Amino acid sequence: MELTRYVSIGQYLPRDSVVHRLDPRTKIGVTTLLMVVIFVIADFTGYGLLAASLVGLFLLAQIPLGYAARGLRPILFLLLLTFVLNLFFSGLREGTPLVRLGPLVITSEALSRAAFISLRLVLLVVATSLFTYTTSPMALTDGMERLLRPFRRIGVPGHELAMMMSIALRFIPTLLEETERIMKAQMARGAEFQRGNLLRRARAMLPILVPLFVSAFRRADELALAMEARAYRGGEGRTRMKELAFAARDAVAWIVSVFATAVLLASRWLGLP
Repeated sequence: MELTRYVSIGQYLPRDSVVHRLDPRTKIGVTTLLMVVIFVIADFTGYGLLAASLVGLFLLAQIPLGYAARGLRPILFLLLLTFVLNLFFSGLREGTPLVRLGPLVITSEALSRAAFISLRLVLLVVATSLFTYTTSPMALTDGMERLLRPFRRIGVPGHELAMMMSIALRFIPTLLEETERIMKAQMARGAEFQRGNLLRRARAMLPILVPLFVSAFRRADELALAMEARAYRGGEGRTRMKELAFAARDAVAWIVSVFATAVLLASRWLGLP
């Protein structure tokens, strides 16, 4: 029951790769464009090309592909639920009927739709995992703050929002470790989390929530006290040891990403194959 082995969100893997050296603002922008592309693509061919591109990016970032596969394990239940719901309740009655279960009919079109939506979810998780693998929490904070800086004129607290996001990502592995510790302590006292049906397992998880919330609030209070003890007063007037700066590799990444997105959107709107 090692939860931290299977959750990729919030984990950073330091490598000396060109992807790691990209400006965090570039990676945020490219990831956003990638999200747009994932939702725009309307066929399996496009998703196949996108999956090949993600594999190439993982290799370029020197991240083993096993990390991407391992990061999908926590969402297996969500993937299965998404597949089943789209399979039976997508409302698609066209195509060849494959299976009849009373009033429910599984058609070839519904099967294709369920597989397509599930694949979309997988690509979303893999793409965001690559972003967190190659961007440290501090770089993410700096990038988000710089992107939100123009909105300070209308009262948007860019530094505070970026800091909150960074802290949330940073504490995901910590909370998972705390959850695992609580579960092992309760298992030593006779609790069972791996037996019984789904409802019984969900009910067995309820006693974990109270100590987990208490621990989370305690850690938040300790973090606030530590920041106050160090005279933290927000982003006003703060300086950085390393200032963000765009390089030639960032320009190349932007050009390739914008061009690929523009071509895809144009082909979709014009109805090209």
